[in-house]
Amino acid sequence: MLTLRLCQLLGSGQYLRDWLDRERIGQDSAYEQEGKVQFVIDAVYAMGHALHNMHKNLCPGKVGLCPKMDPVDGTELLKYIRSVNFSGIAGTPVTFNENGDAPGRYDIYQYQIKNSTPEYKVIGHWADHLNLKRVMLAQPLLSFDMSVSEILPLFLVQMERLHWPGGGNRLPTSICSQPCRPGERKKLVKGIPCCWHCERCDGYQYQQDEFHCKVCRLSERPNENHTGCIPIPIVKLEWSSPWAVVPVFIAIMGIIATLFVVVTFVRYNDTPIVKASGRELSYVLLTGIFLCYATTFLMIAEPDLGTCSLRRVFLGLGMSISYAALLTKTNRIYRIFEQGKKSVSAPRFISPASQLAITFSLISLQLLGVCIWFIVDPSHSIIDYEDQRTTDPRFARGVLKCDISDLSLICLLGYSMLLMVTCTVYAIKTRGVPETFNEAKPIGFTMYTTCIVWLAFIPIFFGTSQSAEKL
Repeated sequence: MLTLRLCQLLGSGQYLRDWLDRERIGQDSAYEQEGKVQFVIDAVYAMGHALHNMHKNLCPGKVGLCPKMDPVDGTELLKYIRSVNFSGIAGTPVTFNENGDAPGRYDIYQYQIKNSTPEYKVIGHWADHLNLKRVMLAQPLLSFDMSVSEILPLFLVQMERLHWPGGGNRLPTSICSQPCRPGERKKLVKGIPCCWHCERCDGYQYQQDEFHCKVCRLSERPNENHTGCIPIPIVKLEWSSPWAVVPVFIAIMGIIATLFVVVTFVRYNDTPIVKASGRELSYVLLTGIFLCYATTFLMIAEPDLGTCSLRRVFLGLGMSISYAALLTKTNRIYRIFEQGKKSVSAPRFISPASQLAITFSLISLQLLGVCIWFIVDPSHSIIDYEDQRTTDPRFARGVLKCDISDLSLICLLGYSMLLMVTCTVYAIKTRGVPETFNEAKPIGFTMYTTCIVWLAFIPIFFGTSQSAEKL
């Protein structure tokens, strides 16, 4: 109708054709079309194609609307719209996916510097698949359902318009998303959730998950690559250790020497010299010396309930027996000579039976203290992970030992030290006895040297770090 009206107004068809020819929009035309017009046209055509296809299916062979399309079902029409497929006004296919969206079309640019002039170069396009400028591919298309591992081998090819820094053709790696090595956690960059720094799980930490490190339990240390925890090795004093061989050798020699003296005393038990030396207390003293040497084997044996219990009993008992016997002897000598200065009568409690009673009374105090200790704190073995917890987890060790603290050990040996000091005081008081009395001065010399040994032993023992070798 519009064309007929124009013909009537203009007068002839030839004039109309000349007018339409002059109004053509060509490449040299100054006319610039608005960029969204093609989408409006394509939308109209999509609607037309959908209605046409719907009419063909619902009203075959009929002109105009049939009852099935009067009125038009919008839901049914939407299905036909989504199924259209035709070439749009710009020459690109017009299709829709299952969500009703048109496929995305993108130009792929690369920032390049050519002749000192920076610019963006189009190196390819994406319209449901990848199209590069020149790609030597056996498979020319990449689709959305392909994985990254499938896309990269196809993308890493030589392209005539693709340039990388340094002039090479190798794809540069991203320093933002380098995968972390085992034993490292990802520390996310603030504000950039897809970028991170790799941070080593150091010390006694292990990699709990992708983003966190966690400290191993006290009895464990991290494995070599800090991806998990392994038990800390347990050490104890071994019989083959030099720290054990030397004391054992000395203890064996001491036991042999002690047994030799005991056999000698037994053989010459009724001789005047053995009787004059205080035969009964000498046997007690030799028993204490034997226990001191024998305790060495308990200290080296593997700690368990039985070994730890015997250590508590015999560690201080041998010294208590020895010092109790020496104290009783020195006290007897002191009382005899002090009483001689006042009268000719003999002092009380100097008979062998009395001497043994005094000695065992002193020893019983040591045993009473040990029994109380057993009641308050039963003995058991422990694994100490703190004493050898080094900075480097590779050298960390757990020490298997008896649960005897330094304070408990001081209390255990404190009574023996008290007996030793008291015996030394009496030895000093009896230093002026006649030389014919052959017991006083050797006892005094023994106590002087013993005090020196103890003064050296205490700071060395309690000043050293705890270890498997510390007894």
